[in-house]
Amino acid sequence: MIHGKQIARLILQGFHAHYRGFQEITEEARQRFIERDWVAIQYAARARISFYDERVNECVETLREQLQTDIPDSALWQHVRAFYEELLQFHPQAELAETFFNSVFCKLFHRRYFHNQFIFVESTLARRIPLSVETEYQSYFPVADGVKSTLRSILHDMDLGAPFADLENDLHILMRAFAKQAQVRALSAHQMRVDVLRSPFYRNKAAYIVGRIVTEQAQYPFIVPVLINRQRLLFLDALITDVDQMVIIFSFARAYFMVKTRAPSALVRFLQGLMPRKTLAELYSAIGFHKQGKTEFYRELLQHLEKSNDKLAVAPGIRGLVMMVFTLPSFPYVFKVIRDQFPESKPFGRDTVLARYQLVKRHDRVGRMADTIEYSEVALPRERFSDELFDELQTSIAGSMKVEDGLVILRHCYIEKRMIPLNLYLEYADEAETRHLIDDYGLALKEMIAANIFPGDMLLKNFGVTRGKRVVFYDYDEVQYLHEVNFRRLPKPNTYEDSLMADNAHSVAPNDVFPEQVATFVFPNAKLRALFTELHPELIDADYWTQQQQAVAKGVIADVFPYPQSIRFHHEKKPDTQSTGQKCEEVALKNEI
Repeated sequence: MIHGKQIARLILQGFHAHYRGFQEITEEARQRFIERDWVAIQYAARARISFYDERVNECVETLREQLQTDIPDSALWQHVRAFYEELLQFHPQAELAETFFNSVFCKLFHRRYFHNQFIFVESTLARRIPLSVETEYQSYFPVADGVKSTLRSILHDMDLGAPFADLENDLHILMRAFAKQAQVRALSAHQMRVDVLRSPFYRNKAAYIVGRIVTEQAQYPFIVPVLINRQRLLFLDALITDVDQMVIIFSFARAYFMVKTRAPSALVRFLQGLMPRKTLAELYSAIGFHKQGKTEFYRELLQHLEKSNDKLAVAPGIRGLVMMVFTLPSFPYVFKVIRDQFPESKPFGRDTVLARYQLVKRHDRVGRMADTIEYSEVALPRERFSDELFDELQTSIAGSMKVEDGLVILRHCYIEKRMIPLNLYLEYADEAETRHLIDDYGLALKEMIAANIFPGDMLLKNFGVTRGKRVVFYDYDEVQYLHEVNFRRLPKPNTYEDSLMADNAHSVAPNDVFPEQVATFVFPNAKLRALFTELHPELIDADYWTQQQQAVAKGVIADVFPYPQSIRFHHEKKPDTQSTGQKCEEVALKNEI
């Protein structure tokens, strides 16, 4: 008979195996960056997402063999939980280890046992002295060494693994950029301290240095992206001090960073100090701990339900044919549940939808596809559902929900950041906003297809507008890889009789797409259609789409910058001749770097 302490140690060993493997993949990001092995970076990002579930499943199988039951012994598991908590007293990843424990327990037993008696619904970290944030950053003092020497020391300590193309020139440009910032213009070396996170944040083709300037009155956050050119020489690319722009860099619509950390809670607290709008859930997810992001989000949801009294209601916008979407007006998220039945216009099933959402989860979202938090057995109070919503759920997702002990339990649910649907936003947008949003919609399409993603259903209702006025795609039930689609020109009529036939009279295979129809299909409003074709004529040209397919087939990986081209130190350099045709400030295809 296995004892409580043995179970606790076994689960903690499983967590340690997970964290070691996670960090090994993460630490390899430096070498992949130095070697400019962008494909390997993408593969590693996908592998890391799956790593957690693999370790949990291994642990669960071991325990199932030992326990031989699916009903937890109350006294045993309370002892397991208490001893596990004791083991975490000075653990640097205690919050992640708690989540791992929860994952194992929840796979072993029925949801009726999912409460704080057995699992960590509430984190024990609140009862402990928090890990010192100083464990994750290094402080520098310009009064001792001078500003330029301090910046040189920071770059040296980052240990990026390659020489700079022209370090002295980069330092000069960086100092000039800092001097231009209104907040720090008047500061002298003796009036500040510089705190920098010890490890760079790797993602796609960049390494990001993250820190803050601290004065007696305030702190000023900054991010410095470092790129590497074809000669494998480093250069500083920009200085970002605008918090709104930093939030975009850490956006929910981008791939997770790879950053080495021993104390994730300290790292996340440092980041939240720089970007107060970001929640713990968002920041844990941003640095790759998406399971911890789920845990933190669920705690935020429970706390919000306790503090609020509004009702869950159908989300604004056109009803989806595949997903039933609802929201709590006071909470900035939407809940999405797959409908029991799809109309004939959606010739696929539930498994296809699940697979497509997983595709996006594991893919580079290039700032244009919303991240989703995926849950099973989500329990929400019945009293918080409006009668209208509850009635609609009973007719649309009855197979995915049940009511039990005053709770509505959702078998499977996706949760996304709430955005204003683009079609609704355009109804009240002024002329300038309309032009910006239609342009950004086209840029979103171009950035996705450059990343080998074909959105499928390109209707405006499937795109949202973020707080920063960016257009982001959020409906993935028709997503495909770009290389799976056959782009065709509309056949030209040979005779007068041919010209009288309906547009769809020609032969069409399941994966055939006719870009010439995009503008007409997406924009029934003639004024918007004309604006779209003016701004993005390439998107109604089949040749453009096939060119992008060919680029993907050759292994071309787009340079997608999460900050404007205009603030880049080297933005005057010309991109390579091969390009996506974008006028975008943020994208130049294939390596100008």
